[in-house]
Parts: sequence; structure tokens; C-alpha cells
Amino acid sequence: MINTTHLIHAYRQAPWRIQRQWTGLFLLGLLALAMIAALYLDVTAQTAVVGREIQSLQSKITSTHHMNADLQTRLAILLSTASMEARARDLGFRPAEPGEIHYLVVPGYTRSTGVSLAATRLQVSAPGVPPEYTQSLLEWVFEYLRSPANGIAGGGLP
Repeated sequence: MINTTHLIHAYRQAPWRIQRQWTGLFLLGLLALAMIAALYLDVTAQTAVVGREIQSLQSKITSTHHMNADLQTRLAILLSTASMEARARDLGFRPAEPGEIHYLVVPGYTRSTGVSLAATRLQVSAPGVPPEYTQSLLEWVFEYLRSPANGIAGGGLP
């Protein structure tokens, strides 16, 4: 009893202690909220930066695809028959006359037959399925009962 009265008397004499505790709890809660808000802002800022980097990389990918398509178009134009003929004539080449063509026979050379793209018929034989997997339960029971060692032999009970 002396302890409780002593504590009550001590708190009555110093009410500022209770105010100090409430103020401390309030400031602690405020600090926790500020830390959560700072963490949220940090995560949001990082997400925004990464999002902008992704947009920038996607833009670069798109421009690279366009550049690649443009280069393929230029290559196709340069390798076209009309363009190749014009450049060959500018360099002094001309089409060969029939008398100017000579064929060379190479001994031991066999001419390739080419690739056949026709579909070939493959005969696939299905593996045999054991009768245990094709037999119904009722068929199995009748067979079991009809066998001489297990059941009805010749129509009579054992």
C-alpha cells in the first residue's frame, strides 16, 4: 500500500511527466509517419526514373527497327537486277554471247539432285497394347471366375 500511495503522490506532484510521455508518443508516431512517407516518396521516385528509362529504351528500339528496315530497303534496291545491270554496264561489262560461253568438264564431279520438298510417307506402327489395358473390369471378373484355379470351373462353384 505504501508503494501505490507513493507513486500516486509522485505523479500528482509532477503532472508534467504525463504530458512529457504523451508528447514523446506523439512525436514518435509523427516520426514513424514521416519515415513511411519518405520511403513511399523514394520508391515512387525510383519507379518514375525506371519508367522513363524504359520509355527511352523502347524509343531507341523503335528507331533501330526503323533504321534496320531502311537499310534493308536500300540493300534490296542496290541488289535489284536493274541496278546490278546498270552498275555492270558502267564498269564495262556486257552480256555474254552464245559463242563466248565455255563449259568445263570436271572428272569425278557428280551433279547434285537438289532437295526434294515432297512429303514422305512415314509408316508409324503403334506399339501393341497389352490386353490388361483394353479389358473392362466386368470382363476381367468373368475371366477370373472361369479360370480353373480361381473360381467357377465348368460352371460349378468350388
